[in-house]
Amino acid sequence: MNKAVETPLVPLSGGRLWPFSVAAYHALGEAGLIPKSTELLYGCIYTKASKSPGHCFLLQFLTEALRRVLREGRLLRVEQPVSCGDSEPEPDVAVVNGRNEDFRHDHPHTAELVIEVCVTSHEYDRSKLPAYAAAGVKECWLVCAPEQRVEVYRQPKDGQYGEQSVHGPGGTLASAAVPELVLRLEELFAQ
Repeated sequence: MNKAVETPLVPLSGGRLWPFSVAAYHALGEAGLIPKSTELLYGCIYTKASKSPGHCFLLQFLTEALRRVLREGRLLRVEQPVSCGDSEPEPDVAVVNGRNEDFRHDHPHTAELVIEVCVTSHEYDRSKLPAYAAAGVKECWLVCAPEQRVEVYRQPKDGQYGEQSVHGPGGTLASAAVPELVLRLEELFAQ
């Protein structure tokens, strides 16, 4: 298994870093002191990259595919936070157990499946894997658009994923954590 990047790449501030807790991140955000389009990773605040048309296409494709098959009791969250210890990444797509009402006062602390669409953000998105694994996210997909492949990470334990596989460009991909999700990769990566 390839080991994910240990820490994120470029924090928001170029100077000294003081680690933020999730609670401090929320308080500063509510006070308007943190710019929009950021996320908290390992106690540091990072600016999120802008989204290309290709990224938006893949995100919409995945969202629609999940909406068609998700069973009751599972909630689809798009670009919404998952609280993972000292991190609060905002995966492109997350499937969590529960209902929207369950998250009125707190973000989910884990997920069945998270999907990150990687057009130019491969290493940054890989740097989130330890946070997802530590939070017990059962399955994580990195949809690598330029390579037309999907990296799948499963079996979280001790902040790492014990299983990694790569799928594409043809064939199908079935989620182990959300078994109703089966994608034909040629449709996902159609030109």
